[in-house]
Amino acid sequence: MTDQPDTLARIAAALERLAPPPPPSADPMTHPAYVWRDGALAAARAFAPLPLDLLAGIDAQKAALVETVRRLARGHAAHDVLLWGARGTGKSALVKSAVGGAQGEGLDVALVELAADALPSLPALFARLAELPRAYVLFIDDLGFDGLGDGPRLLRSLLEGGAEARPANTRLFVTANRRHIIPRDIAEQDSAINPRDVVDDKLALADRFGLSLGFHVVDQDHYVAMIEGYTRRHGLPFDAQDAIAWATTRGSRSGRVAWQYVVELAGRHGRSL
Repeated sequence: MTDQPDTLARIAAALERLAPPPPPSADPMTHPAYVWRDGALAAARAFAPLPLDLLAGIDAQKAALVETVRRLARGHAAHDVLLWGARGTGKSALVKSAVGGAQGEGLDVALVELAADALPSLPALFARLAELPRAYVLFIDDLGFDGLGDGPRLLRSLLEGGAEARPANTRLFVTANRRHIIPRDIAEQDSAINPRDVVDDKLALADRFGLSLGFHVVDQDHYVAMIEGYTRRHGLPFDAQDAIAWATTRGSRSGRVAWQYVVELAGRHGRSL
């Protein structure tokens, strides 16, 4: 007859391999930035945000976000933030730089980045951070809800109106390419009794963010100013006409394209960044 304890042990081991326990979390009080994945905090491998003074052409947005991060870090009332607008205009870079700038001022605030598909685990993350004597910016980059089901309703509840209050030491910073975070094809309108109600339900999410910052494609002067700032810091030669020609070939002027040009320039001169 098969030994029953041994059989049970093998079954338990097989089940554990199928559904392994969550990985151990990094110390949430130690690192400047984390990634939230699989129900655990992982220390970000290389958190090196750009200095705030290198982010040109977005002075108003920069001032508003920096002040919000400072308020959060000091335990004052602070907003959740929606950063929306054209691709490559500095939304993500500004979030990281605002947190890095606050850390440079000696404020105890950390960045926690999570993917949009991790929204269902946000309550667990809130519970993990709620009692800690530190402030946290929870960062969801490039949020859209195509294929994410009840994502808009869940996030709206977490921002405002849920049964359990969001911890005072956490705020959500979300970037999106559109101001109203809705699917491009709102298919449920076809079967809705009142299609306007469906649209209003989707748009209600954007209203839950206390601060909404718009980002737009920069003009040529601002684009050149961005590159001039980067090249000055890295000691690279700079030709404005060459930089403009680079943007023309890319079909866009943005902070992302400006940085890509600087990377190209450094490579041409055998330099690293």
